[in-house]
Amino acid sequence: MSAPVRAVRQVKPVLSLSKAEAHRRVLNLYRSWYRQIPYILLDYHIPKSENDLRAKIREKFYENKNVTDIRVIDLLVVKGQMELKETSEKWKNKGTLMNYFNDTVEKKPTGFMAKFLNGQD
Repeated sequence: MSAPVRAVRQVKPVLSLSKAEAHRRVLNLYRSWYRQIPYILLDYHIPKSENDLRAKIREKFYENKNVTDIRVIDLLVVKGQMELKETSEKWKNKGTLMNYFNDTVEKKPTGFMAKFLNGQD
């Protein structure tokens, strides 16, 4: 009997051929989002500052910092470019844009002492 042969499956790249190229695409997308911040504030009139938007963009990019598969990185970059296009072309409404900030909203106090110290009933 012969030894078992291990098959290596070749997958076709989505966009990037190397890790460095995927990294470059991510950085270009990040810079594009940063350049769009002043226009987002002007177009959508949201009650956030430039620093708030920068922090939210940074947070969204850091959510995927541990992704190592080049194909997945490319797909995330494509999704990010679609989001940027929708935002810059004003295809989103203000509420959709503000949904990104829902997870950072402080929760209302629930206990008696917390409500009392916060000035609620």
